[in-house]
Order: sequence, then C-alpha cells, then structure tokens
Amino acid sequence: MRTLLLLALITFSEATIGVFVKLTDGRIPIQTLTFYAMAFAATFLFIARALATRQWPRFPAGNVKDTAIIGVLIAAQGGVFNFAMSLVPIANAVIFWSIAPFFVFIFSAIFLGEKARKSYILIFAIALAGIALANPLGGGHMLGNFVALATGAIYAAMVTYMRYEGKTETGNDIAWSLLVAALSLSPFLLIVGPGQVATTIAHPALGVELPVMLWAAGLGIVSTGFAYFGISIVLKSIDANVYALVDIIVSPVVASIFGYLIFAEVPGRRIIYGGALLLAAGLWLTREMSRGRENQAVHPCQCV
Repeated sequence: MRTLLLLALITFSEATIGVFVKLTDGRIPIQTLTFYAMAFAATFLFIARALATRQWPRFPAGNVKDTAIIGVLIAAQGGVFNFAMSLVPIANAVIFWSIAPFFVFIFSAIFLGEKARKSYILIFAIALAGIALANPLGGGHMLGNFVALATGAIYAAMVTYMRYEGKTETGNDIAWSLLVAALSLSPFLLIVGPGQVATTIAHPALGVELPVMLWAAGLGIVSTGFAYFGISIVLKSIDANVYALVDIIVSPVVASIFGYLIFAEVPGRRIIYGGALLLAAGLWLTREMSRGRENQAVHPCQCV
C-alpha cells in the first residue's frame, strides 16, 4: 500500500510540470525558469537524501563523465519540454512527448544493436495512425507540437545513454546530475535575464496574489525533485519496467486532466483519439522492449 501511494504521488508530481510552467504566466523566460527549477530540484534532492540517509550525497568521483552527460541531457529535455508547455495546451505537450519509446527503440537499434520483433510492425503502424490522426503539424499549435515531439527524442537519447552505460537512477548520482543541469543553464541568467522574479500574480479564483517565484520553486521541488526522490525509493519495491509502464500511460492522462480542471483546456477530438492510439502503442512497445532486460537501466522520469 505504501509503494502504491508513493507511486501515485510521483505520478501526480510529474503531471504538474505544465501547471507550474503556465502559472508563471510568461514572467520568467523559459530558459531561466528551467534553471530555477533545476536549482531548486538539486537543492531539494541533496537535502532529502541527507535527511533520509543521514549523510551528504557523496561526490561520484568514479562516474563524473556519465553524471555530467546525463545532467546536460536533463537540462536540454527540461528546457525544451517547458518551452512546449508554454506554447500548447498541456494535453498536446504530454501526448506528443509520449512518442519517446519509439525514439528509444530507434536509438537502441542504431547504437545498441537491439533487434526488432515482428510485433513492432503492428505497434509502429498503430503509432503512425495515432500521429496522423492527431496531426501535430496542422492547426494552430504546429510549433509547440513539434517541440513536444523533439522533447521525446531528447528523453530517448538520455534513456539510451543510461542503458548503454548500464546506469540506474540512484538518488545520489541524479542529485549531482541535477546540479550539473542547473550549472549548464545558469548562463541564461545573463543571456535572457532573471525574469520578473519579484512580481506577484493575481489569482481571482483563490482571491490572492502569489509571487511568481513560488511557481518556479514548485516546478523544481514538486515536479522534479520530489519525483526523482520518490522514484529512488519506489524502485526498491517494484521492477523498473513496471514503473516505466505506469509512468508512460498515467502521467500524460493526469496532466491532461490538470490542464482541463485548472486552465479549462479542452483537447480537440483528433488529439484525444490520436493521443489514445499513441499512448497505447507506446505502452505496448515499452512492454515489449522490457522483456528479457529487467535488470537494465531504468527509464528516467518525465521530470524537468
């Protein structure tokens, strides 16, 4: 029961990414917002790990290169995904991001030499039908949809690299990777500016004005830091591939519900039907690819 509750909380936290991005109301440039998020996430994870283990996360002296590369990929994925969230409804971003398993398969075939099964032909046909039905390059959200698709490719590159190196998502190493992500994004403080961090945003529904930095902190602590911390705990109780299967199908649905409830975003029918096919195909492909490699690297969460 405890594991299921934690898994539900992780799914909830990951689904809040778009909510926090949109609540900043464009007052902070996306690149800078992603820097703040990574900085808050790294700080949270270092403190949480220290409290949980009663020791400060050790520096990964023998794993510096991998930690740095994963950190840069986390920064890239986070920045691109947040940009997509600022351009399109939440449902669009999370649905088109869910094409990631197909990029994972392509990259794994190219770089890891993994062979395709016959079932993949049907899976890819379903996915292509879903993409064609959702029509990401049509309508008024072409740029944002395309950016969301690109996020899936970056995510897949990170997954493939972690699998190539045989890495798992330990709380210790990921804390340092998040720190690298923040450092790699820090130049944007000078390039595009720190944003209107001292301003407040009125929320008539709540009857209060809240500082924009509160939402940036939420993006880092809730959507990213807590998610990674929770994953490092829950993976001690469940198989990594079980988590990946839950994450790829449940988080997009919950995120889309948040978009509807908080921002009154109603996805078009083509997005709903096409997205359903794409999510189903992604779920199937993830399950097929997980067979026979239960002990290999876990998929990173959809955190930014």
